Parts: sequence; C-alpha cells; structure tokens
Amino acid sequence: MTKIAILSVSAGAGHLRAAEALKTAVEARLPGATATHLDVMELVPKLFRKIYADSYLKVVDRHPALWGYLYHTADRAKPDGTLTRLRQAVERLNTRAFASRLAELAPDYVICTHFLPAQLLSRMIGKGTFTKPVWVVVTDFDIHALWVHPHLTGYCAAAEEISWRMRDRGLRDSRIAVTGIPIMPAFSTSPDRATCAAELGIDPRRTTLLMMSGGFGVGAIDQLAERLLGIPGDFQIVALAGRNAELLEKLRAVGARFPGRLHAQGFTRTIERVMACADLAITKPGGLTSSECLAVGLPMVVVSPIPGQEERNSDYLLENGAALKAHDAAGLEYRVRALLADPKRLAAMRANAKRIGTPQAASSVLDAVLGA
Repeated sequence: MTKIAILSVSAGAGHLRAAEALKTAVEARLPGATATHLDVMELVPKLFRKIYADSYLKVVDRHPALWGYLYHTADRAKPDGTLTRLRQAVERLNTRAFASRLAELAPDYVICTHFLPAQLLSRMIGKGTFTKPVWVVVTDFDIHALWVHPHLTGYCAAAEEISWRMRDRGLRDSRIAVTGIPIMPAFSTSPDRATCAAELGIDPRRTTLLMMSGGFGVGAIDQLAERLLGIPGDFQIVALAGRNAELLEKLRAVGARFPGRLHAQGFTRTIERVMACADLAITKPGGLTSSECLAVGLPMVVVSPIPGQEERNSDYLLENGAALKAHDAAGLEYRVRALLADPKRLAAMRANAKRIGTPQAASSVLDAVLGA
C-alpha cells in the first residue's frame, strides 16, 4: 500500500487548503493508497505556534508594510548568514517531535505545501536520516528563498515563469513540474448557476459580486460592501466573512440596511458553488483563492494586496488580464463601476481567467510525484 504524507503549516488558510486538495486527489485517484495530512504546527510548543502562525496573521492584517519588509529581507538573506542560522536553530529546537511523527507515518512519498517542513526534511536528507522522495508545492505565483532547499526530489510551480525563476535560484538539479496550485476537484466541475443561487437564496438573474476575506476573515469588507451598495444598478453582493464571527455580524447589519442586496455568510466548505453564482470576485489575492477563481473563470478585483506574496500574485493576475487592482475603497468603487458599465470587458476578463486556470492541478502534482 502506497503511503503519502502531505505536510503543511497553519500560517494562513492556503497551505492547509492545498494539502487537503492533494489528500482528496490521492483518495480519488489511488484507492489503494493512504494520504495523511499533517499540520506541523500541531507538533510544536504552544509558544512557538503562537509566534510562528498567529503572529503572521496579525502582522499581515495590521502591519502589511512590516510584513513586506520582512518578506523581502528574508528573500535576500544569505543562506549562511547569522539571521538565517538563528532562525533555523529556533525552528529545529521547536520541531523535534516532527521527525518522530514522520517515522511513525513511514511514508513512501512526502509532499510539502509549506516551506517549514521542506526545510526540516532537507536537513534530514542531508544527514541521511530520511531517504524517501520529497516534493515541494509552492502555493503562490512566486518563488521565495525560504522555499529553496537542497536534496529535495522536486518542485511544483504555479506557472511557467515560476519554473524559470526556480531554476535561476539554483534548482537546476531538481525536477520541476509546472502544475498550478492544488485546489479541490470540485473546481473542475461547472455547477448550475440557478441551483447554486437557490441554495444561497439569491436571484440568479442579477449581476452578483462576491466579496471574500479569506478563510480567517481578514479585512474590513463590511465597509467596502456598504460603499459598493451605493453604486446605481441592479446587482447584489454575496459577502463571506470566513470564521470571523464579528465581521459576519457587521456584514449582517449592513445587509439589514440594504434588504435583498447584501447576503452575508460565514465560513463555507462549498465555495465553488458560491463562485458559480458570481460575475466578479472582490478579494485578497492569496494563491489558493486566486487559483480557485481562475479555475472557474471568475474575474477579480484584488484589494490592497500585502507587499510580498500577494503583490506577486496580483502582478500575475493583472499581467494575464484576469484581474484589476484597487489600492483603496475609492479605487475599488471606480473599478466596479467601470466593469458594471462594460459587460464586454468583464467577459474578456472571464475568458482570460479561464485560460490560465488549472483546475486539475492536484492531479498534476500527483503525476509529477508518482512519476519521479
């Protein structure tokens, strides 16, 4: 029986969603195989988890400029520099249980959707304490120095340019497959708009804007939604608050002032059915969210991408004509007004999104890993 360990880190929802997509793909394609998704943060001390995962969310939400500085500084850091060695030492001391858990799993293959387990496994392989194939799936339209490590079997890139840049960063001896970013198989289907709209309680005939704040509900989309509802026209908004209960209540309060036009919802496990009702998504450009929108041909207006990986994701979407970017509320209103008044432009963006979408990315990753 083939055993596959899929390793992620709960610093943001994207890494976990990519891992779950791969686990689902293994179960669908390889009935005799077992796939175990392991969040490395479950194996570390609480203090380290709070600093590593929880602090990440606070920094990107409250201090995006600081996160951008840290992102670019880490990308330029020397592999043997003092700060790099200090960071690696702290990570090793707080992830000792990782090697024991991996030994219990005894996988035939390992797939990492976050750079931390990739880094730990690189060190283990270098010491000869782990010998199985290890693949790394980069979950943004970018490649950062933290993802680049020796000894690993291969890398999965989101797009051709990322593959090119991986080789430029010294991964010439590794196998590199252009797979896209893994998303759930459900994004490969085209559910009926009217059926999905009925499930949400909205009118399928009206133009629908989908506002998303990510799985952790980061962003003041209640204020943005209220501003957009002042735009003339017969359209409705579906706003997702993720797991942020406070944000959901704020959205519902706005919805009460605009009956039948703002539909607020919390976390959903069927986002693909919500997207099937939408004509335009207003969202942060996370790697997973962007990939999901592209897979179903949903054009985007990306809002205030944080410096770093979201900025790079945004660049990719804009260059391919699948999105527009708004730096602030005024810019968002301007772009939404323009798109609502120009259905041909919106249709062209939809076609561009569909063109670069990779709904089969999870299967493509498995092809690369198992064919190695």
